[in-house]
Amino acid sequence: MTPDALAECQDAQLLALIDLATWPGAAILDPLPPFPLIGIGDGGHPLAASLDILVEAPVSVDRLIDNIERAPLTAVALVQLLRSIERLDTERALTLESISLAMLQGSAEHARWLSDRAMSAPTASGQVHLERSDARLSITLDRPWASNAIDRAMRDDLYAAFTLAVLDPEISTLALRSIGPAFSIGADLAEFGTTRDPATAHAIRMRTLPAWPLARFTGRIETHVQGACIGAGLELAAFATRLTASRSAWFQLPELAMGIIPGAGGCVSVTRRIGRQRAALMILSGRRINAETALAWGLIDAIVDTPPVDEDGAHIAC
Repeated sequence: MTPDALAECQDAQLLALIDLATWPGAAILDPLPPFPLIGIGDGGHPLAASLDILVEAPVSVDRLIDNIERAPLTAVALVQLLRSIERLDTERALTLESISLAMLQGSAEHARWLSDRAMSAPTASGQVHLERSDARLSITLDRPWASNAIDRAMRDDLYAAFTLAVLDPEISTLALRSIGPAFSIGADLAEFGTTRDPATAHAIRMRTLPAWPLARFTGRIETHVQGACIGAGLELAAFATRLTASRSAWFQLPELAMGIIPGAGGCVSVTRRIGRQRAALMILSGRRINAETALAWGLIDAIVDTPPVDEDGAHIAC
């Protein structure tokens, strides 16, 4: 797309695909149009840093376009949010993330996903185990029969655990792990849609979102993940000071297909780790990335094949 073509069709535009090999170096977009700007080609181009995405493997242009066309309003909200919070402090950024998510929870795109999804039978609630050893507080997710999907009870327990760490000056290290072959597949989808009023949903998050105390903790956060690390699981893990992963770990932010954005702190935590453009690349593509790509991008700090706390969750009767 050329600068003139972009200017002529902004009103009806869902996205713009910009070939940096042909875009004039002097044609800088200011202000940016209110939809996703996807760049291909030279990352050293003067315009490159302003774009929402620079396409790179393992994500394809076709996948990005297809996903955005399926949820265009959600994609617009996401890129505008990421642009807005790039230079904000964490607490202000988390507030804007929650407000943006609340807006989308009332959208037609999210309502369509809620009506189309296949409902699964509820499973037993999980637990969050705490173990104190001197200045170290170990926190373990324990719901392996549901791949450590974080339900409301676990969310509240995580909030309490992280708050304890903030309030106790003798705790200098948090260690976050999980039981079973998957670190966490994110928030429990069975609970999506239970709060339909966006303002109420935002108010609840402002009081109970585990990312709030986790972001305020001033000590060291050590997290190790294995297997699937999806959605809210990745969003919390990305707050770590040091994040390690097993070689079999993989990472995904699938919220766009649900008509929403990551809302457990991930628009902030993931962006702080890999930058606005790669965060948008993950979210708008919904693509899984493996441990090697995560390491290359800076999403994790090392690949360490640490054995799971309890690989099979054998101590629990499912």
